[in-house]
Amino acid sequence: MLLVGSLIAVTALGGVALAQWPGGGDTSAAEPGNIAASPMEERPPQPVEAVPIKPSASPKPSASGSPKADDVPRSGPGTFTTAKASGKVVGTGGPLRRYQVQVEDGADVSATQAAIEIQTILSDPRSWAAHGKGRFQLVASGADVVIKIATPKTTDKLCAAVGDTGGELNCEVVGGVVVNLKRWVTGSPQYDGPPAEYRHLIINHEIGHLIGYHQHMACPGAGKLAPVMMQQIKGLNGCKSNAWPYTAAGTFVTGPSVP
Repeated sequence: MLLVGSLIAVTALGGVALAQWPGGGDTSAAEPGNIAASPMEERPPQPVEAVPIKPSASPKPSASGSPKADDVPRSGPGTFTTAKASGKVVGTGGPLRRYQVQVEDGADVSATQAAIEIQTILSDPRSWAAHGKGRFQLVASGADVVIKIATPKTTDKLCAAVGDTGGELNCEVVGGVVVNLKRWVTGSPQYDGPPAEYRHLIINHEIGHLIGYHQHMACPGAGKLAPVMMQQIKGLNGCKSNAWPYTAAGTFVTGPSVP
């Protein structure tokens, strides 16, 4: 990822800036093409049309209730399946970043469906891309950024060089982002919304770090929307939970910087 050297900041999603993918001291190990080989889905890349810029609906919990933490596998083999899917460029300006999505084997999450969901998030009018903060394209190969969804124990291993994710949080690494499967599936107790909506916060927060918002933000005041760069998993401090950097009216949701 394009991150600032030596910055270490546990994100709202457990992100920690400027880590390397484990297994090497030089930065070449962090390049997407050099990440340890992962099993691929045995079919050719499937084109995924970029989602039109329109608000995405908030998913509703199923009749049986939200997924429970006990339903999420704690560990996996450490191998990943890459989404063999590609999409059009989304965004109105800024540098183009090509991203690839990988899911740890045995996680019971479809890599292709996760990739489509991430593309949908990045295509929303409340996203960074819709406001000229960067252009993004889902690719099956040749990525600049790799987004990995991993079991809690694998996440801890991949993030160990930059901080203790404690089986709960996510992190940033050079060349990519590691998303904790537990957070992806179950959301956060502090977030007032279904788990699927919390994924919007995960992606928007990590993309915020990617495009240069390295510092976290604090709640701007009781009853106001929490900035997407706030560590909402640690508590809202009177703010309303929010998964988007911009409002539907196009206003940037900001707050005081946290050192």
